[in-house]
Amino acid sequence: MSDATELPVPDTVDVRSGPEVSEELLAVLPLLGEWHGEGQAAGAEGDHRFGQWIRFSHDGRGFLAYESRTWRLTDDGRIVGPQSRESGFWRPRGRDDVELLVVSSDGLLELYVGRARTTTSWELSSDVLARTPDAPDVARVVRLYGIVEGALMYAIDRAGADEPLRPTMSARLERIR
Repeated sequence: MSDATELPVPDTVDVRSGPEVSEELLAVLPLLGEWHGEGQAAGAEGDHRFGQWIRFSHDGRGFLAYESRTWRLTDDGRIVGPQSRESGFWRPRGRDDVELLVVSSDGLLELYVGRARTTTSWELSSDVLARTPDAPDVARVVRLYGIVEGALMYAIDRAGADEPLRPTMSARLERIR
């Protein structure tokens, strides 16, 4: 019997190892890897800094697996504790169209549709949002991602039922693998 910690078909974050990268992934291929950095968030508790780790991996099929972990930071950069987690899938559709499915530890399930604006930037808008009774009241979300000078930068704007879109999170992450 094999070790339970090893999967028979591993995910990989490196195009030089593991399964061959599907041609379908060309629209999102620059995201592949692990990223780490800091950002700024606005929430019910007020504005605050956070640290973040993101992993985009593939197993040879036409999607990227996505995983994100954030932790709250004090103003001087000290770690306070865990914040939120997300996981999901980036699904390219055609040359420029992209779907993003995300589920978060906050109780939100989000389905986005969007486009690759260039070979290194993506704009996605929520198409379907579902939430648990205690999740934040979210009616619309827009996510912008881009790779600028080698760093992954993103901004997330959210709107409540009777509120306009407002900045919620943004970060700059460096590739670590």
